[in-house]
Amino acid sequence: MSGAAGALVEGPPTGGAAVWCEAGWYEGSIRAGIRLTVDSAGEVTAAVPGTDAGPGDLVLSGVVYPAAANAHSHAFHRVLRGRTHTDGDFWSWREQMYSAAGTLTPELYEQLATAVFAEMVVSGYTSVAEFHYVHHVPDGSAYPGHAMELALARAAVAAGIRLTLLDTCYLSGGFGPGGSGTPLDARQQRFGDADADAWLERFASLQAAVGERFDPEQVSVGAALHSIRAVPEAALARIAERLPAGIPLHIHLSEQPQENADCLAATGLTPTGLLHRHGLLGPRLSAVHATHLTDADIALLGQAGATAVFCPTTEADLADGLGPAGALRNAGAALALGSDQHAVVDPWLEMRALEYGERMRTGRRGAFTPAELHAAASDAGTAAQARTAPGLEPGKACDLMAVDPHSLRTTGSRPDQLAFSATAADVTAVVVGGRLRARNGSHTSLGNPATLLREAIAAVDSAAAPMDKTRLEGTRRP
Repeated sequence: MSGAAGALVEGPPTGGAAVWCEAGWYEGSIRAGIRLTVDSAGEVTAAVPGTDAGPGDLVLSGVVYPAAANAHSHAFHRVLRGRTHTDGDFWSWREQMYSAAGTLTPELYEQLATAVFAEMVVSGYTSVAEFHYVHHVPDGSAYPGHAMELALARAAVAAGIRLTLLDTCYLSGGFGPGGSGTPLDARQQRFGDADADAWLERFASLQAAVGERFDPEQVSVGAALHSIRAVPEAALARIAERLPAGIPLHIHLSEQPQENADCLAATGLTPTGLLHRHGLLGPRLSAVHATHLTDADIALLGQAGATAVFCPTTEADLADGLGPAGALRNAGAALALGSDQHAVVDPWLEMRALEYGERMRTGRRGAFTPAELHAAASDAGTAAQARTAPGLEPGKACDLMAVDPHSLRTTGSRPDQLAFSATAADVTAVVVGGRLRARNGSHTSLGNPATLLREAIAAVDSAAAPMDKTRLEGTRRP
């Protein structure tokens, strides 16, 4: 490691390497001059506040916090930023999302995801739960050798972000009679598997393929159910029976009122109630969005010790509504944060939006303390990925983000209230496993993510053009 504050360090830490923080979030408060000893696995083994930097230390100026964990991401949605925000609702937005999904090949997705993951790293994220359902060729036939999934894994390695690849079960296009599913439409074919057993077999094969190629601290595999509308009740029962214990399980839950109404009509239960019926509620479950819940739903999720993953900037952009964050916290559920469609990639804005949403919902300030906001951004998000929490204390992963307390946005802020003033633009350094990965918005090995994104989005647009022309010609009369 380098002792120069501006040095860009690529090598992994060695036993006894150290990181010195000018100030940092340590044991719930801001302390000055914290020197961290980091082992070869990237874990903090000792922390000494009130000390000076030593020779060869990696020096982090400003205020250092545990890095953020992105608990919900769809990497390819990044191409929609700045293009889909002016009108319509979730369902009209979904049509544009389907069009973007239709362009992806393994090569194009690796390029795009590398850029998106690099943007996350320079913004302060060091781990991501990627909710992945673009599995197959557009006609539904399989790529050889898990090509799409391994493309995402290679992208994460290139960006230096810890990836939990949530392989997603997506079997139906909506609710059918008695809880059965309706067939997938043409745009959804590449998301689907034949049935629950086929998904479980592919999931096990993917676990083996990833385990053979990647360090689990870098890339691991978790499971996801796309939504109650996409996984019929019989499939829920089969998955509950066969999915191995201990694997993180995520699901889009009650994002839209229509989903709740359709579920009630088909099964007599809310989506949460249906998960409860089949024994799928528990500490490993992460309920994404959890926007439109009944009091009984909130109680069930809390009693189960589940995690509710809020994506406040996405939920605002799609006009989804304000979820009952405070009530879920009070019931016993953990709260985590994700960037979802990446309308913004900024953990500080997600933290702030969580608090502001609760203020607007309740008419009261101070629903969440700064400590609770940082825990939602960091600890709960890593727990939802079955990963070690980041931080400055011994036993934590040395995943850190340093923030400038004297920027245009942060000047005058109390260090313990930077959660209410900082943005990703104020992140001056990001460390993953004791290794410097970003400095002042530039990735240490990939450079400026804006350049990568511009090139990747141009490639997606180029791939989409012939498809758009074909669709248009198909609508013309002869």
